[in-house]
Amino acid sequence: MTWLTFALLTVLSWGVYGVLLHKGRGFMPDGTIPGPESANAGLKAFLFVGIAYFVVAVLGPVLVLWQRGTNWSFTGSGMSWSFIAGVAGALGAFTLVLALGAAAAIYKGAAPAAVMPIVFAGAPIVNTVVAMLLHPPAGGLKALPWQFVTGIVLAACGAFMVAKFAPANKGPVKAASADVKH
Repeated sequence: MTWLTFALLTVLSWGVYGVLLHKGRGFMPDGTIPGPESANAGLKAFLFVGIAYFVVAVLGPVLVLWQRGTNWSFTGSGMSWSFIAGVAGALGAFTLVLALGAAAAIYKGAAPAAVMPIVFAGAPIVNTVVAMLLHPPAGGLKALPWQFVTGIVLAACGAFMVAKFAPANKGPVKAASADVKH
């Protein structure tokens, strides 16, 4: 498989992640009924995300590394930076659960439509800024193509617009009365 195939599979997986996580939250006890336990529904769902992470993120690489005949050597720096990356990813998934739970009070089942655009447009912008700080572009910021800068601005604008105008599931819209008197 090519890098693009893997990238598109990531897009597909992460594209359905928020919706599926919100759905799981809704099926937890009191996940859809306001009450003292409703705040815990997202955390209960996230617990099973953690179990899935263990299965996929620990057992998957172990099996593939074993199949490839790796020598199982690691460096301290590689392990440290990878652990920090894992903490960042897990923290992001954890705060996503909290964001979906808080947005559910406003958007009901459409909470992912409000939350995920901010996450999926914001994260690449942060990634770009951090990558450029760690690996500055040749020629500095002045050398950045205008299309690149425009893409970042459009990503931010798109995230704002999709989140701002996300539909709220507040029940059926009442139709205007047909018997208007003239």
